[in-house]
Amino acid sequence: MMPDDKSKSQIPYYPINESAAKRAKEMNSFSDYRPGSATEEYRRSVDEAAALAERQKARVDPMYHERIDNLLEAYARKLAENMNEGFAIDARVPSVLIAGGSNFPVRKKEKQNAARDRNMQRWREVQSLLDKIRSTGMGGISADDSQAVAKLENKLANLEASQERMKAVNAYYRKHKTLDGCPDISEDVIHKLEAGMASSWHYEDKPYPSWALSNNNAEIRRVKERIAALTRQKELGYAGWEFDGGRVEANTAENRLQIFFEEKPDEETRSSLKSNGFRWAPSAGAWQRQLNDNAIYAAGRIDCIQPLTGEKPSELQQRVRAERQLEADSSELAYDESSPEEPDQDNGMCMS
Repeated sequence: MMPDDKSKSQIPYYPINESAAKRAKEMNSFSDYRPGSATEEYRRSVDEAAALAERQKARVDPMYHERIDNLLEAYARKLAENMNEGFAIDARVPSVLIAGGSNFPVRKKEKQNAARDRNMQRWREVQSLLDKIRSTGMGGISADDSQAVAKLENKLANLEASQERMKAVNAYYRKHKTLDGCPDISEDVIHKLEAGMASSWHYEDKPYPSWALSNNNAEIRRVKERIAALTRQKELGYAGWEFDGGRVEANTAENRLQIFFEEKPDEETRSSLKSNGFRWAPSAGAWQRQLNDNAIYAAGRIDCIQPLTGEKPSELQQRVRAERQLEADSSELAYDESSPEEPDQDNGMCMS
């Protein structure tokens, strides 16, 4: 089902370079280019992505809708960039059928093919945004999960094991120039890797291309950063505050930064709340978003909810955390001073 006219007007289309598309066609085909066909192809893909986004938004909690919209916008923008780059690459060197075999620029053609392979990989990365739309709100590891850190640590261990396995397989192939007998993978995986190496887009002489290891390593870094952020959040916590006309609560049980107004905020305030990621939750009677550092910084951009102390919300968090740390250090010191000393070990002497 395609989006209706109303939703189509909201789809974030980006411009397609029609002149580059025409040159690319002329360099690789004897048939004429149909004006506007590249833009039509692009918009058809974006329309399908938009329909997917709408179906996903109908399935999940409204708190995920903004993320889905952002993913759709990123898909539309990156797909346009990828297609335009593809047209530019295809226009660099003519096909041998167009140019003929005499004095054909073989070296330039090799560079063009390598650029096509890289652009194809970027296209796959763009298409992966569709999978992210499909999975948004469908049970990934949420910060609300009490076992989030444990699950992320398990995911990290699997990613690191996968990284080492890919490196070991590449090293085996580099040494033996075959995957036969490789101890780290099954026969089915060997067949899949060999098929991949034989494909036109695989231009590196190794089973796992550099981008696969690079992407996996980037995911390792992302998971480590998320573990560190969640651990820090749990250890240090957040503090709420009062403002003129209401209060802000750091609800750790629900993992939400919640804003309670004494009276219904005006339209301008509601618009500011929405633009900074806060959503109205009737069940809580509050405007809220996930409790993390980004929520604190977002609250700092909403003038009407600034703390009565005159601090920015981020400054208040730093002060409260410093006070909590000082209190914890003092409590630990007091405990150490009040604890009885351990008796000396028996030295074998007997006192009368």
